[in-house]
Amino acid sequence: MVTSKRLPALALAAALALPGLATAEDYVIDTEGGHAFIQFRIPHLGYSWLYGRFDEFSGHFSYDEDDPNASEVAVTIKTASIDSNHAERDKHLRGEDFLDVSRYPEASFKSTSFTETGDGKAVLKGDLTLHGVTKPITIDVTEIGHGPDPWGGYRRGFQGSTRFALKDFGIDRDLGPASRDVEMILSVEGIRQD
Repeated sequence: MVTSKRLPALALAAALALPGLATAEDYVIDTEGGHAFIQFRIPHLGYSWLYGRFDEFSGHFSYDEDDPNASEVAVTIKTASIDSNHAERDKHLRGEDFLDVSRYPEASFKSTSFTETGDGKAVLKGDLTLHGVTKPITIDVTEIGHGPDPWGGYRRGFQGSTRFALKDFGIDRDLGPASRDVEMILSVEGIRQD
């Protein structure tokens, strides 16, 4: 005889055993394997693009194929790892005029919503903390693919981009009217944690 006290536990166990009721999968972003990138570009005087990247960052995300809108992302960036392929410029970018890495050694992003829009596209919203300022941003996301890897694991990859004004994060250095906004390009491959 099943008592009323055991019914909730049995119902939960039965629900978990039903096929098609997937749970969210947790992934660690593969930065050690070199399969994830945080890049940026900003116009230089309106004549060309200055490209760069952050070499040190870490993060994780969760994804549920049955409920993609419940997905979550969190990333932390070491701001001193900025690399624009020019040592003197990088030194300037790390200084008080720009990132001020001695005061703000990390930047971070934490998602607040993820909305699929069809054809592998989605809109990711969240809070970016940069230069000691936290503001909401929107990232346009495309799923690149997912599946098993040659080492017995499972991977899932996304690409995204966003654009924001430097002054919104307290970076007020005047670079001219063509160079007020920076574009971030994100490419992440996650390894599922079993």
